Amino acid sequence: MSEEILINVTPQETRVAVMQFGVVQDLYIERSSSRGIVSNVYLGKVKRVLPGMQSAFIDIGLERSAFLHVADIWGNGNDADTAKPIEKILFDGQTLLVQVIKEPIGSKGARLSTQISIAGRLLVYLPQETHIGVSQRIEGAEQREALRARLQAALPPDHRGGYIIRTITETADSLDFPADIAYLDKLWQNMQGAAQTASAPQLLYQELNISLRVLRDFVGSDTTRVLVDSRVTYQGMLEFAQSYNPLATERLEHYPGERPLFDLYGVEEEIERALSKRVDLKSGGYLIIDQTEALTTIDVNTGGFVGLRNFDDTIFKTNLEATQVIARQLRLRNLGGIIICDFIDMDTEEHRDAVLEEFKRALARDHTRINVNGFSSLGLVEMTRKRTRESLAHVLCEPCPTCQGRGEVKTAQTVCYEILREIVREARQFSAREYRILAAQQVIDLFLEEESQALAQLSDFIGKPISMQVETIYTQEQYDVILM
Repeated sequence: MSEEILINVTPQETRVAVMQFGVVQDLYIERSSSRGIVSNVYLGKVKRVLPGMQSAFIDIGLERSAFLHVADIWGNGNDADTAKPIEKILFDGQTLLVQVIKEPIGSKGARLSTQISIAGRLLVYLPQETHIGVSQRIEGAEQREALRARLQAALPPDHRGGYIIRTITETADSLDFPADIAYLDKLWQNMQGAAQTASAPQLLYQELNISLRVLRDFVGSDTTRVLVDSRVTYQGMLEFAQSYNPLATERLEHYPGERPLFDLYGVEEEIERALSKRVDLKSGGYLIIDQTEALTTIDVNTGGFVGLRNFDDTIFKTNLEATQVIARQLRLRNLGGIIICDFIDMDTEEHRDAVLEEFKRALARDHTRINVNGFSSLGLVEMTRKRTRESLAHVLCEPCPTCQGRGEVKTAQTVCYEILREIVREARQFSAREYRILAAQQVIDLFLEEESQALAQLSDFIGKPISMQVETIYTQEQYDVILM
């Protein structure tokens, strides 16, 4: 399956779109002011050990302390009976080498592990381990054993540590294991040397920026070209590729066109659609995607699709189409955590099995770990997608200052009645010469028209005049009652 990778660069941010057959399949955004920290290695200092939660807060130099659970401490064992409690392992003020495994999300700090893993192009180096593993995505016992044997043969006699053979080896143009081994070993030696002289908290290793990670992680035999619209970034990527992934240099191109690269390929429109709650299906059906703090819900609807044969067939075809679109939207929006998919109810077990199987095939393209359960008794498909960084909406958007993220605002009539109650409340506590209402235009208009009688009655009831003033900067829910 051929793919193109588009890289749009500005001084403030770098955006990467992975295209297949002219359609955006994956989207990555990295801003210079807030680069991701997953895979960064720090010399941290224990700030507080929490025996009750079997966790500790670690200072790694960020605004919020990071979080280390006892299960993420290397060498402590997985058996609850033999594993040591965290208060027997860590103490306040202790320094230790940690790696970020999950970005700070919302109010939560970064999550850490003491097991270090350093990613290369073909291998992941595990300096504290001894075994050689193979990515679970690589299927076939013979292929897995062949890759393991090839890596064993490439290891120098005095090597230390373990390795995981990455999925990209399936589509890599060459398997230059010795180059990867030397590169990763050098990185680890540099980290160890820096840790001996540094004082905590200190960053020891920073993950590659997004443009270089493209060459390391994304470019394979299916990649036809990588288009970059910045000459400076293109030159930096070219130098990196020449020393680290020479075959990628043939696919690397600078885009000099006047028309913006993302406009040319329709990526900007795709980003806008990925921020919308509604996603239209080609058949006429549509999805409604609601992202909340606890979980994400996806509702499938037939919409304007009436089908050709019968109602059951219409539902079945809509659900089949939805599986592909949902899988793609999860990647584009980077939705993580608990996800509930409400497919249209199907009467036959055969149709449900076919939809679930198609859904799992569509999700198999995702690089992020996913667990899918079958249809529940309520006809819902429950799944989880590993959350390692903020979703697209959280990166590009913020809660609406008017509705505070509710997605709704109180009606002007509701606000009018709140104001009337507020005036009664104030009149019972304070004696004022006059009460003045400051509110948005829509609210004042309602007081002048439909609610004018209610306002006059209140004025008679409290025995004081009530005046009004439009505040153009107020939202519909904002108001003040001024005692004159």
